[in-house]
Formats: sequence, structure tokens, C-alpha cells
Amino acid sequence: MNLLLRTSLSLVVVVSLACVSPAQQPAAGSEALSVSPQVREPAGLDGQTSGSQQQSNPPPAPPQSTPQPPATNAQQPTNPAPTEREKEIQKKEQSQRILGVAPQFSVTSRQNPPPLTSPQKFHLFVKSSFDPFQFAAAGFQAGISQATDAFSGYGQGAAGYGKRFGAAFADQVSSNFFSNYFYPVLLKEDPRYFRLGEGTIKHRILYSLAQEFVTRTDKGTRRFNFSNALGAFTSGALSNAYYPQSDRGFGLTMSRSAVALAYGSAGGLIDEFWFDINQKLFHKHKKKPAALTPPATPPPPAPDH
Repeated sequence: MNLLLRTSLSLVVVVSLACVSPAQQPAAGSEALSVSPQVREPAGLDGQTSGSQQQSNPPPAPPQSTPQPPATNAQQPTNPAPTEREKEIQKKEQSQRILGVAPQFSVTSRQNPPPLTSPQKFHLFVKSSFDPFQFAAAGFQAGISQATDAFSGYGQGAAGYGKRFGAAFADQVSSNFFSNYFYPVLLKEDPRYFRLGEGTIKHRILYSLAQEFVTRTDKGTRRFNFSNALGAFTSGALSNAYYPQSDRGFGLTMSRSAVALAYGSAGGLIDEFWFDINQKLFHKHKKKPAALTPPATPPPPAPDH
């Protein structure tokens, strides 16, 4: 979602919050081998044994090898193949929209879902980047830029509008590519927003603002969101290839990247609270009828004396 629309929706969320209520393996022991002692006849005067021959011991039984359990130290795959149920859940999550229009494909209310595989991250990038809403958002932003004569090097008229539209759409796709696919695959980070969905409003606001800078790895741990930070600066650097000459440079690139991170952090408010606002305004649940209690059983009559 482009920056202007995310800002507007963030303001709507902040206003709407006032209306929302708040086993160790045993070691194999060695088996003792029992050997019967030799029985010897008493020696005669000539130092030789008596006529009875020396009894020989039976040969020892060969040691029996204890069967070893199969090795269990094989590493489990980091991203196992998703099950059919998991595919259905992801399909439902990637069909979420705000007011049925703006996509919320990368938001999940599950706290411990399986990590996304590389193909799944690519599918999420393509689905969110080339959704029809993104074309409309780029056109809206290009219209505002032309009305305010931003990027004046593009000029006015249809040609100027077309260049602004192309630049706005390229910004969206490149930012999404680096932040939600390239770096998450390279650094094994999860590009989704993990909605908290509970706790005080203050706690959830702080949580949502921090998610732009804190991410979940494919192993389930949490750390600094390198994908978002590197994605913002990489996309900002790439924009120098198609921005007008007067809007290029290191300083402008750094400032635009920082603003993009700030807008993304504010957009976390939408991801966190939209479900609550939607339930409050459009899906009010009817009160459940009180459960019927069975009539009290009368006490048994007292026995006659």
C-alpha cells in the first residue's frame, strides 16, 4: 500500500480506537561371558597327569550385539512442506481486505504459524504487488504528485503523469520485492505481520509500531528486522535510476528511506486494529440467549414414623 493511503488509514485507526473496547537413550552394557573353570586331575609321581584326560571347557558363546536404535540426530528441514490444512489457512489469510478493497495479505492472527517457504514468500510478493488495488493506488499518488508539481523534472500533461505513475508503481514493487521476498529469503526472516489481538490498547499500539523494526525468523525467534531496513534503503537507492536528476542523491535517498520506514511503522496500526474496528462496526454479534436451567428436583418425602 502506498505511503499516503497508509497514513490516511492510520489516522482512521487512531480515531476509531476510541470506539473499540478495549528422552535419554540408555547406554548398551557389555554382557559378561561365563566360562566354566577347568577341572584338572591330580598329578602323579612322574609329574604327568593321571590316566583320566583333562576335561576341556566348552567354547564361549559369541557375544550378542545389542541392537542400536536408528539415528535421530538428522536435522529437520527448516521449512517443511505445508500441509493441505496450512495451505487453506494461508489462502484465507491472503484474501483479507480492508473494506473489501485494500489488501491485507501479509497479516496473520496466529502467533506460532509454520514459517513460509521461499516459493510461498515469492507468491506473497507477487500477489500483494500486482493486486489491482496497487495500480489504483499508484495512479492516485501520481495524480497528487502532478497536482503539487512534485518531481517537476517529469513535466506536466499526460507524459508527466505517465512518468509519475511509473515511478510510483516501481517504488511499490521494488520496496515489496526487497522487504518481503529477497531479504526475507536471504536472511530467513518472516515478512508477515503477526497481529497481537489482545492486551491493553496502549500495549498493542506500542507493539504495532515496533513491528517495523522487530521480526520473527524462520526458526521462531525474534530479532531486528534487517529485511525492512535493508529493503527500504535498497529500494530508495534503486529509485535514483528513474527519478529526475534534481531528486537524486545520497541525502534524498536516505531521507526517503527513513520516511518509508516511519510510514510502515504507522501502517502497523492498521494491521493491528482493523480487525477490531471491522468487528465493532460491521459484524456486531447478537447476544447469546441465557442457558436454560433445568427445574429443581423436589426433595424426597420424609419417611413416616
